[in-house]
Amino acid sequence: MNIEKLKHQHVDILGNISALRLLVQAGVAQNAAHIAGLIVSMSSTIKLHLAIEDQALYPALQRGANPELARLGHQYQKDMGPIAQAYDAFTRRWNRPESVRHNEQGFRDDANRVLRMVFERMQRENLDFYPRIEGA
Repeated sequence: MNIEKLKHQHVDILGNISALRLLVQAGVAQNAAHIAGLIVSMSSTIKLHLAIEDQALYPALQRGANPELARLGHQYQKDMGPIAQAYDAFTRRWNRPESVRHNEQGFRDDANRVLRMVFERMQRENLDFYPRIEGA
């Protein structure tokens, strides 16, 4: 199974998280418009990524001949539910500059919590899940 597109999306998302970190360090209020815009942009990539996983990757693993990958895919899909919900709430809360500007600490706290979850999930996929798929 070719997962290059998924891996490339991870690179894009991780780059966006790094860019957000730099904007926050430079000043939340001053960069509120850029922060909100980057969240909207990153959200589009994440939604596309999740759709590809749900509509192509996980079903292909379920149909495949490797029961361990099928089980692992099911577990990864199940584990993604709460992360996706948290990220969706994050994007709805912080997709406008005014929201970010008027609650800097709330944004920082939420970003640290939610983006860490997204980052850690992608690391598990990059270091464990994707190599197993490519090795099968």
